[in-house]
Amino acid sequence: MTMTEQPVKTAGDDTACCACHDGHGPGSGGQEPETARERVNRRWNEILQETRVTQTGVQILFGFLLSVAFTPLFRELETFDRVVYVITVVLGAAATGSLIAPVSIHRLLSGQRMKDEVVGVAGRLMMCGMVLLALTIGCTLLLILRVVVPGVLAEVLAGGVMLWFGLCWYVLPLWLRHRANRRSVADDA
Repeated sequence: MTMTEQPVKTAGDDTACCACHDGHGPGSGGQEPETARERVNRRWNEILQETRVTQTGVQILFGFLLSVAFTPLFRELETFDRVVYVITVVLGAAATGSLIAPVSIHRLLSGQRMKDEVVGVAGRLMMCGMVLLALTIGCTLLLILRVVVPGVLAEVLAGGVMLWFGLCWYVLPLWLRHRANRRSVADDA
């Protein structure tokens, strides 16, 4: 039995992202619901796709951050800006670690029949990495805007972008989940 062929516990598993993926509700087209093995394989493939997208972004951003310290303008930064830079680099390194960790975990545990655990941990690492990435982007924006825009406007703009990230990346998905759950309860009644 390979890692992808192991049985997976399904009791209480509410991790499908939407009704069309769990074999119930709209979009299932009368097809059989996916098996536990199919679900864990689908979830792993989704995590791999998400990882590919986020890794590229965080690596480019982190590379940019590392190069900033070697520019002539860096020597002219005030203490506050240097502190923001250090925090930003550390956040970027942490985001990189979280977003690449699923690959290492998979490689080290491949063939151990632990795919359901790997998928669960990888999903949590991806969420942690996304939070760290959002903070890295916000701090990077703050650092750049403080050089370009005078006064408190830099902080206001960076805060506005962070609010937008929070809305797009967290509030909207949670609202959609809540709405789907309410709809599901109403359909069951």
